[in-house]
Amino acid sequence: MSFIGNLIWLLFGGIMIAIEYFVCSIFLILTIVGIPFGMQTLKLGVLALWPFGSEVRYQAQASGCLNTLMNVIWLIFGGFLIALTHIFWGLILAITIIGIPFARQHFKLAGVALTPFGRSIV
Repeated sequence: MSFIGNLIWLLFGGIMIAIEYFVCSIFLILTIVGIPFGMQTLKLGVLALWPFGSEVRYQAQASGCLNTLMNVIWLIFGGFLIALTHIFWGLILAITIIGIPFARQHFKLAGVALTPFGRSIV
């Protein structure tokens, strides 16, 4: 069932979201300072490719202070806008019964887009 959901997700916009994440990731990784942020956009891009059947967990060995600082920087410089975009599309898709599973995936992506440091995708 998750394969069919992922296939429909890709056909109706998921591939575009993933491409956006991957392009932004390439631009961020080109700079030395942006490498940690580029790695997080890669994580978001992979999640945007196959959101059904994926689970986001907090990492057990996550270093709290550094992750908190990086999440604050991420939140200020774009994470908030990314999360708002996912919330917007989630609300639009939640209007129809067919769109509810896709809305849930957008809400999952919004949560990761707010604070991606210290999380892993399983």
